[in-house]
Amino acid sequence: MKTRMTNCKALLVLLFVLASWITFTVFQNTTKLWTALNLPISLHQWNFISKPTWPEASLCPVISAAETEMRIKVIMEKLNQQIPPRPFTHVNTTTSAAQSTATILNPRHTYCRGNQLDILLEARDHLGHRKQYGGDFLRARMSSPSLKAGASGKVTDFNNGTYLISFTLFWEGRVSLSLLLIHPSEGVSALWRSRNQGYDRIIFTGQFSSGTSQINTDCALVLNSSADLCQYLDAQDQEAFYCVKPQYMPCAALTHMHSKNKNVSYLSKQEKSLFERSNVGVEIMENFNVISVSKCNKETVPMKEKCKPGMTSTVPSGHVWKNTWNPASCSLATVEMNECLRGKSIYLLGDSTVRQWMEYFKTSIKTLKSVDLHESGKLQHQLAVDLDRNINIQWQKHGYPLIGSLTYSVKEIEYIARAIDRTGGEKNTVIVISLGQHFRPFPIDVFIRRVLNVHKAVQRLLLRSPDTMVIIKAENIREMHSDVERFSDFHGYVQYLAIKDIFQDLNVGLIDAWDITIAYGTNNVHPPEYVVRNQVNILLNYIC
Repeated sequence: MKTRMTNCKALLVLLFVLASWITFTVFQNTTKLWTALNLPISLHQWNFISKPTWPEASLCPVISAAETEMRIKVIMEKLNQQIPPRPFTHVNTTTSAAQSTATILNPRHTYCRGNQLDILLEARDHLGHRKQYGGDFLRARMSSPSLKAGASGKVTDFNNGTYLISFTLFWEGRVSLSLLLIHPSEGVSALWRSRNQGYDRIIFTGQFSSGTSQINTDCALVLNSSADLCQYLDAQDQEAFYCVKPQYMPCAALTHMHSKNKNVSYLSKQEKSLFERSNVGVEIMENFNVISVSKCNKETVPMKEKCKPGMTSTVPSGHVWKNTWNPASCSLATVEMNECLRGKSIYLLGDSTVRQWMEYFKTSIKTLKSVDLHESGKLQHQLAVDLDRNINIQWQKHGYPLIGSLTYSVKEIEYIARAIDRTGGEKNTVIVISLGQHFRPFPIDVFIRRVLNVHKAVQRLLLRSPDTMVIIKAENIREMHSDVERFSDFHGYVQYLAIKDIFQDLNVGLIDAWDITIAYGTNNVHPPEYVVRNQVNILLNYIC
């Protein structure tokens, strides 16, 4: 009996020591993580939210509005640290593509496929002076037009005016290198300050109808008006949209909406000069020669596993060759679409870039029949079915803000989080989420709040139906010179990093449309059909 008591005591002591060691280790790693977040590292590498601040999906599915606001505050503080003010007295002191110098490190006459080619960039201003800080918005790309090949390059910012540009040489042949100065760091700082300064760059017009009468009033995310307002509130997530209340009509009479740009700018005259067409997307490596890449008789590249949701994303995430997307860390197969989607329900939720997928499905699957839902306009809810194969595909627009000069119906508009909440989900259900383009003209907290609320809805979905497949389609690059203050790709890039980071703790798939469209070189808010086809092929590989 005494021996048994001694053994029990020894076991308890051992368990106490083990628990103490685990606690110390976790605390130490958490401290290291928060310390790392405060280091002046590249925005590209930075995580907005450290994992210890997130509750585990299986343990804490309920997150209060106050917790969401606290998360938004933390993310905003981290972003503001990464994008500090860069005031300038004259354009000559801003980064110049012509004066900056790019040097290939360890240059060779011929390179081998699979090698990494590194370039050191020293940023200089228009007077030739070395820049002492980083933050320039750069875009690196390699391409072989004759091979219909392209890939992005990785940019590492040392925050002292120097950058490392790394290209992975994915294919053989003659390869051109490009490094664009999209915006100097001073322009980035100006765009960031301007974006977060006001909600009024876009004005919405709401149409109220009652019988044969129609009245239009101003609407917005925030309305500075002394008039009575209609509040359209999502009670669960506390997201709201407002319209000036029309006389003699109830708020429930709102039926349609359209928007237009307002003549509002928060940039100074000097700052605006940085965004003139000739100063956006300027080539730094103008005089670089084409490089030659050979096979070099290396061994056969080992087979990669098939792409599936949840795989770690790389930079770059892949390359285009013969107009076909090839991921870097996994392989894609050619999938027979009709059979792959048999018995599946596909929900495409978001903006018009994922509506392109809907249009591609309807064109490619001849047996799909569109169902008339008695709506009208470009943003109408779309449903298509194949009754024989039991395929159900639908597209639904996201909630406010939804920018469009053409009038669209808001009679059944709802936030993505609510659409997810009313979806039962199961192994044959696939949900694709696409958010971004319509949020660029508004303060970043609007986008962050929306993504956090969608994250909570996905969290709830995966708790009740863990077999449901959820895919995040990142936003893509768009026209470089069009309405820069509202729609610059810098705004999109911050959102792209944010949505990837916020969803990293959930078992969801990512389709990296940002990196894919850089590789294809398509500066178009609506990429061409061959890009859409390759994005959909990733989805099909995830499903089948």
